[in-house]
Amino acid sequence: MADAKVVMYSTPYCPYCMAARFLFKKKSIGYEECNVSADSALRAEMEQRSGRHTVPQIFIGDTHVGGYDDLNALERTGDLDKLLSASTENSEETRIP
Repeated sequence: MADAKVVMYSTPYCPYCMAARFLFKKKSIGYEECNVSADSALRAEMEQRSGRHTVPQIFIGDTHVGGYDDLNALERTGDLDKLLSASTENSEETRIP
């Protein structure tokens, strides 16, 4: 099974970004990190996709999770694993062999 595509817009020293990185590492979740601290185009992309200007902004597949508090809430309820699993299943269905 392929991993779900996880993207996190972040800055290097944001404590909430650090907490999200720790959670991803603890759960062995691979993710793409987009550092918006010195890239105004990337920050504009983040704001356009999320409608928010704070970091982190986390996406699982096409689903905007939100920030770290939102990610942690999903983890506490067990919905994070469900979202990751659903995102993986959806990405496998759209693959062309």
